Amino acid sequence: MAELVPFAVPIESDKTLLVWQLSSGPTAEALHHSLFTAFSQFGLLYSVRVFPNAAVAHPGFYAVIKFYSARAARRAQKACDRKQLFQKSPVKVRLGTRHKAVQHQALALNSSRCQELANYYFGFNGWSKRIIKLQELSDLEERENEDSMVPLPKQSLKFFCALEVMLPAYDCSSPGIGLVEEPVDKVEEESGKIAVEYRPSEDIIDVRCKEELHGLIQVHCSPWKQYGQEEEEYLSDFSLEEEEFRLPELD
Repeated sequence: MAELVPFAVPIESDKTLLVWQLSSGPTAEALHHSLFTAFSQFGLLYSVRVFPNAAVAHPGFYAVIKFYSARAARRAQKACDRKQLFQKSPVKVRLGTRHKAVQHQALALNSSRCQELANYYFGFNGWSKRIIKLQELSDLEERENEDSMVPLPKQSLKFFCALEVMLPAYDCSSPGIGLVEEPVDKVEEESGKIAVEYRPSEDIIDVRCKEELHGLIQVHCSPWKQYGQEEEEYLSDFSLEEEEFRLPELD
């Protein structure tokens, strides 16, 4: 059975592994490297986060590992649970189970994450993208109100983009559109610049009306900051099917 891997931040519990009984000898940075090396053999990882045990527990660490693929997470859990991996004592690995009452909205992946995911599944040279249309919509309201006595201030930066993703090996392509918007005052406070890439071609489409957008994949309007942020780990939202995850108390 095929698995659908969306271009979104993985928040599902069946893509999240909880790893504990990690040794207290190595540093958190060394454990992060060891965990990434061990678990990335089973699939592309979104994140590996290492945390110290609670003060009431024995010294050591535990980790939260997120896969893009639920199938890869299951394989990793079965292969790594109660194995020594990179330390002398075995570790315990369980799939996280999220409480049904807790729901979090999925965030879209930023550009670099999308390219990483596409490279993993399609190969570095297995896909390409082409910008069909890139247009700034920030000043549309000003132009529509040129005859007005009081000009409207420019409140935000807004861009429209239509692009096409192509898979040559499968002889298929997928067009899509998206909008992004951010208040001007917030953008000016950022220490950086907004950069876009535009590759002109003979078949550029001037998208101006809804009829011309028919059949395109539509992406909802989102702020710039969403694409640079990482998702927060809601550790309290996860539990394990076995109570043994509870760290032992010090005597």
